[in-house]
Amino acid sequence: MEPIYDQIGDGYTKHRCADPRIVKELVRVLSLPHKSIMADIGAGCGNYSYALAEGGYTIEAVEPSDAMRRQASPHPSVRWHKGAAEAVPLPNDSVDAVVCVLAAHHFSSQSSAISEMERIRKGGPIVWLTFDPRQVPAPWLADYFPPIWEGAFSAFPPLSDICDLMGGITGGNVESHPFTIPWDLEDCFMAAGWRRPDMYLDPDVRKCMSAFALADAEVVTRGLAQLESDLQTGRWKSLYGSLLDENAIDWGYRIIRSA
Repeated sequence: MEPIYDQIGDGYTKHRCADPRIVKELVRVLSLPHKSIMADIGAGCGNYSYALAEGGYTIEAVEPSDAMRRQASPHPSVRWHKGAAEAVPLPNDSVDAVVCVLAAHHFSSQSSAISEMERIRKGGPIVWLTFDPRQVPAPWLADYFPPIWEGAFSAFPPLSDICDLMGGITGGNVESHPFTIPWDLEDCFMAAGWRRPDMYLDPDVRKCMSAFALADAEVVTRGLAQLESDLQTGRWKSLYGSLLDENAIDWGYRIIRSA
């Protein structure tokens, strides 16, 4: 099967920059000395691989999509590999740790992917940034695009299931904690516009959000028309304006660490 990002991935780097706060949290949770080697599974166009390499690490970036890999900026400490999470093209015990940033929902088999991560690491942690819509009440975005929000329940397994699966495969302790989304997040994934609703009106931004890029066009068009109208009339602000006083929010994003 053609990797999904070969279909929707062109231009992905424009709005999917590595947010320095996510990078800082990943480094904190990984807790590795500089010059450690880590695998970035589902590395996409390599924004987080590049940022981690800039922090002094060596990265083995694994990504199945040709369209994504060819957008990557070169870095002397990033080595690229064409491959899927379920069949990582790296030797056993070849990396100090494994990181996966918002890619696990594209894996065809969560258990196979975790088993591969366990195979290639030599004692360091496995760290995922992922999402579980069950962790929070439905956000305002669900009011405009209900099928997209409902689809997240199918795309993302319950956090508890992932933690149990990861613990069972790795035999290690698994913990998770929320990553609250800053209002000015630089990585424009689905929750990024929670305080900037006009962001979703930009087709270039939506193209870089897989939930929108893969959604039914009629669903998107209908939701956009309502959102644009509500922004123009002030209805959005009357309903959700309290968010404008918040600097960060929990929309269900979680960092999982297995060690």
